[in-house]
Amino acid sequence: MSGRVAIAGAGCTAFGEHFDRSYTDLAEEACREALGEAGLGAKDVGAAWLGTAFPDVGVYRGRSGMDLAESLGLSGIPITRVSNYCATGGDALRNAANALLAGEVDVALAVGVEKQRDRAPQESIVRLMVETGHPSYQKGFTAAGTFGVFAVKRMEATGLTREDLAAVSVKNHEHAARNDKAHHRRPVTAAQVLASPMVAWPLTLLDCCPATDGAAAVVLVREEDARKFRAPVLVAGIGFSVSSGWDGPFHDESFDFIGFPAVRQAAKAAYGRAEISDPVRDAQLVEVHDCFSVNELIAYEDLGLCGRGEAQRLLRDGATKFGGRIPVNVSGGLLSCGHPVGATGLRMVYEVARQLQGAAGARQVPGARQGITQNIGGPGAVAFVSVLRKM
Repeated sequence: MSGRVAIAGAGCTAFGEHFDRSYTDLAEEACREALGEAGLGAKDVGAAWLGTAFPDVGVYRGRSGMDLAESLGLSGIPITRVSNYCATGGDALRNAANALLAGEVDVALAVGVEKQRDRAPQESIVRLMVETGHPSYQKGFTAAGTFGVFAVKRMEATGLTREDLAAVSVKNHEHAARNDKAHHRRPVTAAQVLASPMVAWPLTLLDCCPATDGAAAVVLVREEDARKFRAPVLVAGIGFSVSSGWDGPFHDESFDFIGFPAVRQAAKAAYGRAEISDPVRDAQLVEVHDCFSVNELIAYEDLGLCGRGEAQRLLRDGATKFGGRIPVNVSGGLLSCGHPVGATGLRMVYEVARQLQGAAGARQVPGARQGITQNIGGPGAVAFVSVLRKM
């Protein structure tokens, strides 16, 4: 296959606690916005991919494409359910793009939906992973515990401090105050982050993203068809990688716990397709998977925004703040938007698309022409990277 695809329309619900709304309600809202922007209806969609990572810890919806068919009234077309841990949304987009480039369809829909807040903590993702996850890795080992290990190692190897971790949370909560779709929009201070309850050393509660409900969607077409639409955004490059199994990093003596090979591999592929040699020079904003504050700092290095061990310097210099030379997570990131797992990767794509269209409102990055998204899953073993470009 050759060629590229473009986003003809994008949609996203507000992320938050939607106790009064169903899984179907959220999916429909995101899809209707995306289709509406493209000037298309459900009848124009040739195929769709529905990203829901954990149906059994949500509302038992999203096990198959039938749940999207119901919400949109789609029938007679292929609809595939995608699940790839927290990189589910990115993988849904990748599959939709490949169908277009293969000539299977002319219009493809990628959707991510997750509804997590309808479950009690003892029925949550944490309980699911402990009970049904990898037999040696997952027992008693939470996501915060996983990435806390990376934070401790970075403290030892690079001079990272707890104050640096807190600064990521402060920055992203400040950004989120401008984003009416974010779950948490209230700024926080470093003192509040450091004093919040410890979850897994050195990560406190405010170093961790909230469990959230939400949906996001994009309508994709081939590049040559994109000019028919009002404000298309080119998907200049995509990379996807699965570097190991759940237990791989922890049983690999060569693994350094400083970065994620899958992200570096995915970034290399996406940058190669987009002809990017220097992301700081060539991109005006980046959305990364900051499920925990340390993950944003790891992403700086894995995406090539700085050298190995230099992430905290980039942060301390203010380069990644709104108005800095390479702003990161101007949406507020996962720390503020929340993380409805299947929707997160597409929420990032939605954010960058709006920035490139000049439609991001109070958080608009001036002169945005190109942006990068990074969506990871598992213990950093699954990674999606995209490069989006203004057309």
